[in-house]
Amino acid sequence: MNNSQIFSYNYPPLESGILIKRYKRFLADIELKSGEIITAHCANTGPMKGVCASGSPVMVSHSNNPKRKLAYTWELIQVMDNEPTWVGINTALPNRIIKLALAEYLFPELGDYCEVKPEVVYGKDKKSRVDFKLISDSQNIYLEVKNTTWANQRLALFPDTVTERGQKHLRELIEVVKEGERAVCLFFINRGDCYQFSPGDIADPDYGEILREAVKEGVEILPCRFEVTPQEIRYLGMAEFIN
Repeated sequence: MNNSQIFSYNYPPLESGILIKRYKRFLADIELKSGEIITAHCANTGPMKGVCASGSPVMVSHSNNPKRKLAYTWELIQVMDNEPTWVGINTALPNRIIKLALAEYLFPELGDYCEVKPEVVYGKDKKSRVDFKLISDSQNIYLEVKNTTWANQRLALFPDTVTERGQKHLRELIEVVKEGERAVCLFFINRGDCYQFSPGDIADPDYGEILREAVKEGVEILPCRFEVTPQEIRYLGMAEFIN
């Protein structure tokens, strides 16, 4: 059976609206379908290149937690780069979804492992945390997840801005390989309209250079495609990596 047919993450009931503006990184004013204007939490702190145009259709989730400052969270935006496409912009979700996927051994590329440990301290200075460490009888796997939403036609790109933190992660993954373990960078392509993946050289040429060096050193790249709808996020398989 195809993995894309058996793995998906279901959203809670979402409400539709129109994006008025995103501002102060964490905030977005949205007009709901009812006409009410709300301020939603934006979990994506980056520039959100190409996925925050005012006037775009969006979807939000609602929390009944009285301790929350903002009851709504901005989850999706619809873009028109190719055909109308929903893009997931809540950066808290990819790691949750990958954790579920790893528990189901969704990615045969990773081989066999017996335990999944999230947020493991690693790196030369022991001041970084890798998203997941997969414990294996042979080689352990250090797995870093990168949410990817920027696109040029059918080509998904990461990063969409200069990321010194991302550069550091790549260098640390290179060291993991030199120490005899496996290192994997998984790009979570949070939209279903892209079939290829490439480093975002225009936004951060240094990242692209380091990524290509990492590949030569043995760091594995998994550009994973996900189709996003207001109901679910569904795994589609691997995109083609354009190095």
